Amino acid sequence: MSRPESITHPPARRPRDPRIDVFRGVLLLMIFIDHVPGNWFENITLRNFGFSDAAESFFVMSGIAAGLAYTGKLAAWRETGLWAGIAPMWKRAWVLYLTHIFLTIAGVAIFVVAAEAFGLDALLTKNNLRQIFENTGPAILGMVTLGHQIGYVNILPAYSVLLVAAPLAILAARRSPWLVLAASVALWFATGLFRLNIPAYPNSGGWFFNPFAWQLVFTVGLLTGIALRDGKRFVPKTRFLFWLAAGWLVFVLAWRYVPEFGPAMNHGMAWLGSHGLPFHITSHDKTFLPMLRLLHVLALVYVVSCLPIVTRLCAHGLAEPLRVIGRQGLLVFSAGALLSLAGQAVLAFYDGVAIVPWIYIPAGVVALWAIAWLGDWKRRAPGRTASKPASHPERTHAVIAE
Repeated sequence: MSRPESITHPPARRPRDPRIDVFRGVLLLMIFIDHVPGNWFENITLRNFGFSDAAESFFVMSGIAAGLAYTGKLAAWRETGLWAGIAPMWKRAWVLYLTHIFLTIAGVAIFVVAAEAFGLDALLTKNNLRQIFENTGPAILGMVTLGHQIGYVNILPAYSVLLVAAPLAILAARRSPWLVLAASVALWFATGLFRLNIPAYPNSGGWFFNPFAWQLVFTVGLLTGIALRDGKRFVPKTRFLFWLAAGWLVFVLAWRYVPEFGPAMNHGMAWLGSHGLPFHITSHDKTFLPMLRLLHVLALVYVVSCLPIVTRLCAHGLAEPLRVIGRQGLLVFSAGALLSLAGQAVLAFYDGVAIVPWIYIPAGVVALWAIAWLGDWKRRAPGRTASKPASHPERTHAVIAE
């Protein structure tokens, strides 16, 4: 008779946290809206309520999802082998790279069609496209090596780099998460202090989403996801921290919108900069994720994570469309990127026709939901479910690339 303890059962499937899917869905829609400049709906996206925008929050959410999705196999690497834990992340990084190349080519094609068919030649000089037509050879080499990234589709390279480095961060975080955070903060500070970045080519400068700086918000998310997977919080929920974070959010709103106060604060930061304080402490330069943007997104994430009503709302049936969009992160991001570039061409063609943005943006949101629903339906199709049983609880969550 076999011993009872020798009987093994498949691990229980961990339910998805509805907040991750809902917030990711909301952020994807905000990114789409913000990437079609000149529409009224830009006024209600996250960037109007503080220093950070949807991109910073999305990096945090993607880090959380990565911590939930990929920690399991790495935590058991002595039993399954180290490569079994690393391979899924590096495979996803490769998928992100290929997706970025496709979106770049498709984005260029959209603007070329708009220029050839509708005479919108000005589009060929926007969004970092000029090099492609005036310096084609080096620009193509830059596209393949990620040195040349066109605007509005340039976020995936940073994710690819971060996923390549994520296995080391996860392994270290299993031993000492706060040491990982300290190293991440040190790298962020050194990046701003010494202007570290991956070089661009053939343009001068570096990547717009500088991985050396943006790794900090991804790391915070990653450590949060690792803790959540163990049923814990990385940053404890305390009344003091909650009101400190909430107070900072209110302070930033006043900085943005209270007459005289905002200009006085900006003048004060400029004065501090002129007296030697590092520029990434005093400026709003998005590439280097300056302190003001960083503190705003961290405070926002902390406050939202502490509110029980947020969890209830995210689990409500009416939030299902947003959950569907959030579950199809890469698909929706890719479709949204192409729709946003097409929207820029549409708004340029109908320049001055005020009704066009009012029609295009809602239509694009509905299209993104429909695309996400189809992707979700395909993933839940009986044939796919039967052929690919979900045997790993960590795969119930996904980074942007899922």
